[in-house]
Amino acid sequence: MMRKLSRMRRDERGITGLETAIILIAFVVVAAVFAYTALSAGLFSTQKSQESVYSGLQETQSTLELRGGVVAYKHAVTGESTDPVVKVDITLAIVSGGEPVDLTTRYTATGDWESNDEGITDGGASAAGPVIISFSSDETKVTQCVWTKDWIGDNDGDDLLEENEKAVISVWFHHPTAGVYAAGSDPYLGTDTITTNETFRLEIKPATGAVLVIERTTPANLDTINDLH
Repeated sequence: MMRKLSRMRRDERGITGLETAIILIAFVVVAAVFAYTALSAGLFSTQKSQESVYSGLQETQSTLELRGGVVAYKHAVTGESTDPVVKVDITLAIVSGGEPVDLTTRYTATGDWESNDEGITDGGASAAGPVIISFSSDETKVTQCVWTKDWIGDNDGDDLLEENEKAVISVWFHHPTAGVYAAGSDPYLGTDTITTNETFRLEIKPATGAVLVIERTTPANLDTINDLH
């Protein structure tokens, strides 16, 4: 009888040990699951942080750069006693490794400066692209200027400014009709014209990337064509 009781006790101890082992294994599995979940959450959080940093860098890094000088053109304007700057030409390119910039614009220039028959056609708001150019001076401000583009050198025929391409952007301060310039209103300058010894500022704002700011001061004597270094 005593032998039977002894065997039963040994069997009970064996069952208790097995249950303990199972419980310990369960704890280990649960801990592993929690650790994996925490690690995955940490990796996901790190990835999202990296994406946020990368996105922020894209917004702050410049995509466009100025190539060459800023050329200002003087012309008579109806109703103005002094001939002001009527347009400014700037040459833009993409920085090395930068993303292409869509230079679609609603405006098209006609004629040419040498023939004195320049004009502007407006394709309407639906034809506008993502780039906005604004103008400001001590006297006035235009939030969305009239601007046109002309490619120089190699380009593939689309509206994207890409690496190794250059575009001349003409920002029009006054509206030309067959070579006759008029003092207008927004998006052109009115009577607050740009003449001598005046500082103005252009901001070229692409859809992504930093704003390209160009600030220049006109000379004491304006020629017909002026390179504003």
